[in-house]
Amino acid sequence: MDDESRSSLPEEEVAILAGGCFWCLEAVYDQVEGVRSVESGYIGGIIENPTYEAVCRGQTGHAEAVRITFDRKVISYKELLEIFFFIHDPTTLNRQGHDQGTQYRSAIFYNSSTQQQIAENLINMLNNQKMYDAPIVTQVVPCGQWYEAEPYHQEYFVQNPFQGYCQFVVGPKVAKFRKQFSHRLKT
Repeated sequence: MDDESRSSLPEEEVAILAGGCFWCLEAVYDQVEGVRSVESGYIGGIIENPTYEAVCRGQTGHAEAVRITFDRKVISYKELLEIFFFIHDPTTLNRQGHDQGTQYRSAIFYNSSTQQQIAENLINMLNNQKMYDAPIVTQVVPCGQWYEAEPYHQEYFVQNPFQGYCQFVVGPKVAKFRKQFSHRLKT
């Protein structure tokens, strides 16, 4: 089945999330039951066809993000967001660990008013329950133009498991996810 036919299926939905380096998010969501595909890319910037180098220099306004295509009969949008808020720090502005800059901001790019409402309600609930030591700074903004990252960024963790960043940053996030959400792993 081609991509255009698949995307018209009623149970399929797309979520676009930014929470630091896209390698981390992709590595986690690739393992989530109900996720059909995860693509690393750029969104939320001011120029067309950004390159990784330009995004990393902070010259484009884009965030590193993932576009997740999922089956909402298997996993809900809210459940994807619960994983998102668990695997990154939504309280640090334009930063995740040592990665600093607007390209590493925490953001949810919604595709519908339903997604917007779910995201805003979850953020309000997490803030009200004081789940974090500081308020959540995750942006909830309309989806804009998506740009797929260069091919070498796709499935980066799978292709480069022994690369330093993968061993010391991506790997621990994946392990944390697998421990907390073992019931959500693909079989």
